[in-house]
Amino acid sequence: MSDFSTASERLQAKARARQSARRERDIVTLGIALAAIILFISTAGVALPMMVRALQGTSAAPDLVLTNALLLNIALILLGWNRYKALTAELKRRCASEEEARRLADSDHLTGCLNRRSLTIALADLLAERMERERALAVIALDLDNFKQINDLNGHMAGDEVLQCTARRIAALLPEDGLLARLGGDEFLCVVPYHPQMQDRIDQLASRVIENVASPVKHEGMSLDVTISVGIASSKHLTQPTEGTASAQKLMHKADIAMYHAKKHGKNRYYWFEVSMENELRFRNELETGIRKGIANGEFKPYYEQQVDLETGKLSGFEMLARWESPELGVVGPDIFIPIAEEIGVIGELSERLIAQAFEDAKLWAHEISLSVNISPVQMRDPWFAQKLLKLLVKHNFPASRLDVEITESCLHENVGMVRSMITSLRNQGVHISLDDFGTGYSSLSQLRTLPFDRLKIDRTFISELGSEADTGKLVDAIVSMGDGLNLPITAEGVENEQVLEALKSMGKLKGQGYHYGKPEPAEKVLERLAALDLLADAAADNVTEIEFGARPTPRPGGDARVG
Repeated sequence: MSDFSTASERLQAKARARQSARRERDIVTLGIALAAIILFISTAGVALPMMVRALQGTSAAPDLVLTNALLLNIALILLGWNRYKALTAELKRRCASEEEARRLADSDHLTGCLNRRSLTIALADLLAERMERERALAVIALDLDNFKQINDLNGHMAGDEVLQCTARRIAALLPEDGLLARLGGDEFLCVVPYHPQMQDRIDQLASRVIENVASPVKHEGMSLDVTISVGIASSKHLTQPTEGTASAQKLMHKADIAMYHAKKHGKNRYYWFEVSMENELRFRNELETGIRKGIANGEFKPYYEQQVDLETGKLSGFEMLARWESPELGVVGPDIFIPIAEEIGVIGELSERLIAQAFEDAKLWAHEISLSVNISPVQMRDPWFAQKLLKLLVKHNFPASRLDVEITESCLHENVGMVRSMITSLRNQGVHISLDDFGTGYSSLSQLRTLPFDRLKIDRTFISELGSEADTGKLVDAIVSMGDGLNLPITAEGVENEQVLEALKSMGKLKGQGYHYGKPEPAEKVLERLAALDLLADAAADNVTEIEFGARPTPRPGGDARVG
């Protein structure tokens, strides 16, 4: 592929026009010098013969005014010529400097590719030309996967080497009339003309780029593994392709959307832009904005799901579940907003607000009713999480012994040492710790034996199929037996019907929760339920002013009641 000469010629056209204007000013200076020479010739034609005859003594001295005019003409010629040479040299230096500045302004200093500004201008020109020729343009957005990790682990020099190598590999695959730009960071963009009936050539090009870029990059004896995500948009997606740079930017944005779609669906692959992707991204942006506003406006509410002793049918506690009561979207479940809140970094604030409200709600329940809260793996990366939670307990005057913190198996594989420290710190103050969604991750027996858990919760994917598949029943029975061997009580999630309930009862003493006992309810409905069961806090409990850390809950005589 050429060094993007076509684009460079377009971008340099205006520069040549400016240089031409400067040369015209130089010609004016030269013209003044030439006029002085002509005047010198005409003056010298009269004055010099008179001076020669005067020297020979055959004539009187020349006219003084004419002689002075001749001398002034000579001085003007010398000054004009020197000035012209100085201006010409200065112009050459300035032109060279401006040309270098323009080259730097139009290209990426690290890879030598075009930059975002210059590519946008070139793409706008190409869009107009290609539409006239009934040709299509493919805009290909490319973004390295996990490039930040390469920089963090190996240094920025290694990152620069990866970017330069990637640019060379992409450029080597592009056709002669293709363009390549680095938009910034680890993002590149290509423009490739193609015939609308031969879209498969762009597919082949994208596949070859992904394959070539994936080859390890050698740097100072290290082998750096790189992959790339690719999004492709065609000029056929534009309704008005002749809007200049506006059309170019729209097309680049569509390629970006397709590239982010590729990242979302596993990376190291390519996708063509589709309108549904844009709608999905727009909805995602609306959700992000809504989540931030919702946290500030108190739209996220704690709902509570019952936890029941399967053997006796008595209500033993509630698990707090988050719900978003959005004015625009209605009640939104956590499966939608929790992943987004984690990605945009607001899960900590959201969770702390919900837990604080749950403490206030649970203070109205009988003391033997426990409160379970789920903790995001993102929160477990915070080394101060345990201290923050204990501070909330103190602030809201809630007994630590009534709190059950549920963490998922995925937390154990990110930083086992820090997780162990947090669990120990919380348990030392009387907080119970449960391992949630057991069976869906990769917990080992050694982790279960060494980490101080108080309870295991079997994931609902195993429980909901009980009674319909014999193998599932055997697996759940094995988990229950393992819990007995490790002295870990078991809670079964997803108890949806009587058939599942009877199957669980036959396996031992368990707790359960699920829609068989009712759907999660807001705090007001919980109070109504507990009032009917005579499980509200008595007046004496309302006067408690200090938390008893390290204490276990003391059951209130006659306080338990059957559910359902």
